Amino acid sequence: MNKKIITSMLFCALLSSAMSHAQKFDNLDSDPVDIAYLTTKKIPKPLVKVVYGRPQKESTHVFGDQVPYGEIWRTGANEATEVKFFTDMSFGRKLVKAGTYVMHTIPGEKEWTIILNSNTDTWGCYFYDETKDVVRIRIPAREAEVVDVFSIGFKEDFKNTFMVLAWDDTRIDIPLATQDVILAKI
Repeated sequence: MNKKIITSMLFCALLSSAMSHAQKFDNLDSDPVDIAYLTTKKIPKPLVKVVYGRPQKESTHVFGDQVPYGEIWRTGANEATEVKFFTDMSFGRKLVKAGTYVMHTIPGEKEWTIILNSNTDTWGCYFYDETKDVVRIRIPAREAEVVDVFSIGFKEDFKNTFMVLAWDDTRIDIPLATQDVILAKI
């Protein structure tokens, strides 16, 4: 009888100890990963998927301070932002084949350079290779309400669709279209 009680108590102590260690979350990532999808009512499958890190605002002005103007940026945090097109798309009015790309940007005060690059699965922009650029476009920057955490989303404006990069008071609206939409406008 004594043996059973001692064994039960020892078992409970070990279980309790294991449970307390299993619930610790040390060193959580301060820039979590997010995924944004572009879907439409007409097409049940996604057209675009974006996987990106979400850094937080750390200074008064993000662009020009936390993220320098005129320098290549990973467009998020940690791994480079990855964009997957499930179909051929117009990206900033340039045709891009279906596939997976890394998106880098070069922020400017009034205009940004947006780059799709075929060198995927890279950390930040440390391995950026300009010879692997698939598309380079320029998009005007606009002001909007302040967003403290970098975000990428999609918006429809009448018959136009945009991938929107948002952080601090800056917005970059990248025009997107499928081949069907392009042909319908002709």
